Amino acid sequence: MANKTEELAFNIGDSVAEEQGVFLLHVEYKKEDGEYYLRLFIDKDGGVGIDECEKFSRAMSDKLDELDPIKEAYVLEVSSPGADRKLVTEREFNHYIGREVDVKLYAAKNGEKEISGILTGYSDGVASVDVGDEIWDIPKKDAVYIRLSFKF
Repeated sequence: MANKTEELAFNIGDSVAEEQGVFLLHVEYKKEDGEYYLRLFIDKDGGVGIDECEKFSRAMSDKLDELDPIKEAYVLEVSSPGADRKLVTEREFNHYIGREVDVKLYAAKNGEKEISGILTGYSDGVASVDVGDEIWDIPKKDAVYIRLSFKF
């Protein structure tokens, strides 16, 4: 977690997510244009829709009002991670093991800058991706992005 407020919100949100049958992926707490924003990203198998986000937002808002852990006024936002969002945290990577990912590298590896494959593991900042004939170990820092693959 980047800061103490994010850590507090994550701990509260994780228990709310469990009660709601969703998975809390990531929390951001940022000041933008003079206002603070608390953003929580949730998911579940099959994805989340507006109804799950709304239900989670209400439950999270109630819990935050009850515990009052954040001193500043803030805007609470809850959403799905989005189809093109990069995987950020170790928790996200581990949650999506077994799913297909798209990877874009800063520099070519084996002549390739963009690959797709199955995420098979993540440890110490390195994603393991099965590209069919071998498993590539890709340090997160070497990738422009590693994100879930969506075929439309």
